Amino acid sequence: MSQKKYKAYKAIVKDKAKQQRKKRQRFSQEDLFFSVVVFLAVTIVSFIFNQRGSDPTLNIAMLYTLGIFIIASYTEGYFYGIIFSFMAMLSVNLFFTYPFGFFNFTLEGYQLTFIGMIVIGTITSVMSTNMKEQSRVLVEQERELARKEKELMETEKEKMRANLLRAVSHDLRTPLTGIIGSSDSYLEMEDKLSAEEKRELIEYVNKDANWLLNMVENLLTVTRIDNQSAKVTKELEVVDEVAAAAVIQFKKRFPKTEIHVKVADQDAMVMMDAILIQQVILNILQNAQIHACSEKPLELYIEETPEEVLFRIRDYGVGIDENRLETIFDGGGFRDEKVNADGYKGMGIGLSICKTIVLAHDGKITAKNHPEGAEFIFSLPKEMRE
Repeated sequence: MSQKKYKAYKAIVKDKAKQQRKKRQRFSQEDLFFSVVVFLAVTIVSFIFNQRGSDPTLNIAMLYTLGIFIIASYTEGYFYGIIFSFMAMLSVNLFFTYPFGFFNFTLEGYQLTFIGMIVIGTITSVMSTNMKEQSRVLVEQERELARKEKELMETEKEKMRANLLRAVSHDLRTPLTGIIGSSDSYLEMEDKLSAEEKRELIEYVNKDANWLLNMVENLLTVTRIDNQSAKVTKELEVVDEVAAAAVIQFKKRFPKTEIHVKVADQDAMVMMDAILIQQVILNILQNAQIHACSEKPLELYIEETPEEVLFRIRDYGVGIDENRLETIFDGGGFRDEKVNADGYKGMGIGLSICKTIVLAHDGKITAKNHPEGAEFIFSLPKEMRE
């Protein structure tokens, strides 16, 4: 929220609070009834003290002062607290000072006591009213901020949904086009193609089909996340085992690729959905393998801090276009499309899903370049079993 919008919002809240304050300070039958009940109760208890105590004056004064605090706290505005203070002094003069049953305003020190009670009633009423108004304003501000946060979350969800749909339309359409083109070429020119050319076309079909399979797996992964709360079902998992399972899947698809894995603590555990986190690791490794043209083995390092577990996946290749680092998880491609000769091998849906999964775990995910390539880092917070 900008400073200008915040000031405008604050002015609106204050105006609403002022209107509500004026409305609440109007005559209220409920507050009048409550004040009368408190006054009668304090007066009755004062009569009991007056009959049984040897020097009840101090206790009676304290009782009426307590009544002032009660009325000021549970009624709206200043009116009832001040009126109760006035009635309290009249009652003390009429019922509990000599001559009993008659008013006597000439008693020594009575004027000072009267002024003191009125001042106490006024100050208490003003402070209580101001505190209640401040509390109401804070509640209104919290509600408004919660509403703004909810709207922002909905906007982010819509943006993420749009990015995913755009990535899906791109990443699914182009391999399908490749499959159709290769199969059409095979069917139309089967008699003219050599065995080597036929095998090459079949390899293209197989490659595109595997890519489609990977996309479908990613889409199925999204369905495991609750679309309403963006939360996942987490269990306490051994980080080393989850990483090992992801690496095994990766090696099945890329058996010739070398990958170095290093886990700082073999017994490190964190709350997660193991299948989803495996998908995150697998997606990043696959993207690094396909796009980075890494000259060295890929690296998967897992580190642990008191607050979180960090997953670092590093390649030694072409790196990431600096202009795309900020939006790479929002459906953007890995590199410039001109460099990406395969056309369909964008990282859009894979990294968008990585971001969705990590955020659903209350974690963070970032990408950056290092002197010899690119590095993806995501973290999962440590937490107690829910």
